[in-house]
Amino acid sequence: MPNEPKHIVASFEADLKRLHDMIAAMGGLVERAVADAAIALIQRDTDLAARVIEHDPKINAEQLAVEQTAVKLLALRQPVADDLRHVIQALKVATDLERIGDYAANIAKRSIVISQTAGHIGLSGLGQMASLVQQNLKLSIDTVGESDPQKAISVWRADQMIDDLYNTIFRELITYMMEDARNITPCTHLMFIAKNLERIGDHATNIAELTYYAITGENLPDFRPKADNTATYIHTLNQ
Repeated sequence: MPNEPKHIVASFEADLKRLHDMIAAMGGLVERAVADAAIALIQRDTDLAARVIEHDPKINAEQLAVEQTAVKLLALRQPVADDLRHVIQALKVATDLERIGDYAANIAKRSIVISQTAGHIGLSGLGQMASLVQQNLKLSIDTVGESDPQKAISVWRADQMIDDLYNTIFRELITYMMEDARNITPCTHLMFIAKNLERIGDHATNIAELTYYAITGENLPDFRPKADNTATYIHTLNQ
């Protein structure tokens, strides 16, 4: 903040650090929610799934607190250039994290249904996808705290693997449904779970892109690895 007295600059930096600390705390809650939702699914743990759902309002409250703090900072400090980018980043990252929390809760809700059915349908692919998504989410949140543009690029690139695995799982579930009509209901829930995981990966990538811009002032390329071709696969089946 050029031409500002030192005490004002120091005060703004303290406010900005507090905002980043709030994002880190919210990120920790979201990481836990995604991890617990995945465990609840794979282990058919309905109690754990219920706790994920129960804790979702806390994530929503954290998002609101970040938003209020960021808006107050914008109004009172009127930051520009780098400082403005970091405040806007915090606002948008909090929104992405809140959406990830919603997807984790959705996975938990559907895992409760899955725990009562689909006993013969393997969940190893979803477990692998959940692991990849958690790795990317953690890396994206670390990127925010560490302001590391190279980590942001790593997250951006890794989204391709998540999309590829999603396409594979989608095809497998379609096969189960075609083999036995009794699989349609559980496989539909599993498809939604896979899509939720894929969307969590997208939001992790959004966080990385926002962080890269906040650090460098530049956008990552408009094109990013994206390979959800499930619609094309369905069209092929219908021919």
